[in-house]
Amino acid sequence: MRGARDGGVATVYACLGSVVLLVVTGLAVQLGAGVLARQRAETAADLAALAGAATVLQGPDVACQRAVAVASANGAAVQSCTVTGADVLVTVSVRVRAGPVTGSATGRARAGPVAAIAPDLGSGEGG
Repeated sequence: MRGARDGGVATVYACLGSVVLLVVTGLAVQLGAGVLARQRAETAADLAALAGAATVLQGPDVACQRAVAVASANGAAVQSCTVTGADVLVTVSVRVRAGPVTGSATGRARAGPVAAIAPDLGSGEGG
């Protein structure tokens, strides 16, 4: 008698397993979209800061205009651009587009001259 009442249980478990698998797949797609957007934002910020630093001697306005143009070409929106001395600091955001959940990812970058780590490197002294 017991076998007759258990008929169809495997089908119910298979359906539940399929639903769980679909939910996990959806979450993985959302996570992947977020990671991709973050990488895009960081890359756009790096390129924008480098472009701004290349024109920093022409003035802060020109440097930030160039940074905005490069960030826009990379699908990012510039939130802030600051020129401090010869350093260009850029913050950008990129929209996350995957399914019904949306958001934004932020990237920050600085470009400018590198400070000397050890000022006596060329003195010929060594140990």
